[in-house]
Amino acid sequence: MQLQRLSGLMRKEFLQILRDPSALGIAFAMPLFLLLLFGYGVSLDAEHVPIAVVVEHPSPLADTLIGGLDQSRYFRPVRFSDIIAARTALKEREVNGIFWLRSDFVRKALDGEGADVSVIVNGVDANTARLVESYLQQVWQIWLLQQQREQASVLTLPIGGELRIWFNPALRSRDYLVPGLIAVIMTLIGALLTALVVAREWERGTMEALMASPVTMAEIIIGKLLPYFVLGMGGMALSVAMAIGLFAVPLHGNLLVLTLASALFLLVALGMGLLISSVAKNQFVAGQIAIVVTFLPAFILSGFVFDIRSMPTIIQFITHLIGARFFVSILQSIFLAGNVWSVILPNAAALGVMAVVFLGLTLRRTRKRLD
Repeated sequence: MQLQRLSGLMRKEFLQILRDPSALGIAFAMPLFLLLLFGYGVSLDAEHVPIAVVVEHPSPLADTLIGGLDQSRYFRPVRFSDIIAARTALKEREVNGIFWLRSDFVRKALDGEGADVSVIVNGVDANTARLVESYLQQVWQIWLLQQQREQASVLTLPIGGELRIWFNPALRSRDYLVPGLIAVIMTLIGALLTALVVAREWERGTMEALMASPVTMAEIIIGKLLPYFVLGMGGMALSVAMAIGLFAVPLHGNLLVLTLASALFLLVALGMGLLISSVAKNQFVAGQIAIVVTFLPAFILSGFVFDIRSMPTIIQFITHLIGARFFVSILQSIFLAGNVWSVILPNAAALGVMAVVFLGLTLRRTRKRLD
């Protein structure tokens, strides 16, 4: 390997990037668009949920309980005069649940007989149903505590609890999702940067000219890898800046550690793209393979949205073949918890092994032959 030839190849790639803006679009425009789309479109929070409220016997006591729903940012109460109309609205998806105070609620509450509150939740979306149920229980518990304070009664429980939420005290799903989004998006971008560009060279015939030159395949691979590595790191920097500045995701870890982990993961993604380009020498085919092999598995099997521990055992094993799985863990730890080395080091080691495997397979498969 000669540095003069390698520098010439790298200069050629940088000039090609400047002349063909598609690579710049993949590196910068695509993460900008995808982060805005998924960052604002994907959310596990349930806010302003329409909830039907049925009070069969209105009273000041019932009004104080319903007032908790009015003041909660999680609900948008809709009053109904009877339960039949509320059930009809639930069936027609106009509301997501029913909060029902029967006619004997006030009498039982005042007599200490144990008044019941009926709650009906639409369970079609199981995640939203669990959130609505939890929020309604929270409103009910807060109301009970207020009533006990007003009546100067003491709440006696055998166990006292103190709730503390670590790493995401605001319970914002965006703080959890955006770091994972970065990993998923950079998986696609890294693979596309090399897969499409190399396939384009095969289509235009410029790869044949490189084959006829004295350069070695190792020089060709490195000459293409380094320029797009720089471009990919620029896209990664843009994504991190958007996460911190636009989505207000906290960064508790070290920026240098984040940069090193991102560089390691980008080598994995670029290596996957180079391996794809050695199989598919057509841009359309290379793009389809990159989406199917990188983006979809990263989106589903990386733990970005779906908990890996809840998956079947065989699927959990398959997730170890997805580089984004390890990068998602690193990003979520660095952003939300800090430099947790027991999480960062094993996942970084796995990324290092994958980078060596993908680049080694690319070098082994690629030959200076046209067949």
